[in-house]
Amino acid sequence: MKKTIYITGGSKGIGYGIAEVLLKNNFAVAISGRDQSDIDIAVENLNKISTDVFGVTSNVRNFEDEKNAVSKIIDKFGKIDGVIANAGLGFFKPVDQMEIEEWNAMIETNLTGVFHSLKASVEELKKSEGYFISISSLAGTNFFENGSGYNASKFGVVGFTQAAMVDLRKYGIKISTIMPGSVSSHFNGHTPNEEDAWKIQPEDIGNLVLDLLKMNPRTLPSKIEVRPTRPDLK
Repeated sequence: MKKTIYITGGSKGIGYGIAEVLLKNNFAVAISGRDQSDIDIAVENLNKISTDVFGVTSNVRNFEDEKNAVSKIIDKFGKIDGVIANAGLGFFKPVDQMEIEEWNAMIETNLTGVFHSLKASVEELKKSEGYFISISSLAGTNFFENGSGYNASKFGVVGFTQAAMVDLRKYGIKISTIMPGSVSSHFNGHTPNEEDAWKIQPEDIGNLVLDLLKMNPRTLPSKIEVRPTRPDLK
């Protein structure tokens, strides 16, 4: 029976790239996002790889949404073997110009959303002795100008994920965080283009996730930093 992986923020970018890789490697995949039309388009395209894909709307800022998404995935596939907490957003400006709404959106999506996804799925992950992977960022250890809110959310994701790993390993649940640098994705309204060729590609993160899921459970890479190499390597 295929393992089932749930990916938040799965309709575009990194989440979509992870879904593609996993479907090509005989996993069943559920993706979520806030916009039903984006989910429908993504599922239609992913169906060309495998029909073992399912889409559900959920805003990770809302815990009830995540509970409902998990329930629907269980109804569809019967189990959840892994969760990839990927949904995220960013606003980049000096702290004195940061709007309260922008700060709240980043913390509630990037950090609280990861908690919601784990909280909603943890009992299913106990049953499957599954894997929870958060997608953080190199911004989770490296601060930078105009990054106060984004840094805060991603530093938080790293700390939360590492502490949750210690809390839940006694149940056989494995937990890791992946911390990418520059990725060619739709993050923050960007449209991938030819000039992004030097960046990490979404499928590269997908292959990292695949390696983690296939790794012997005795070994746990708890935190993975990943960077582009050189702009001339495309």
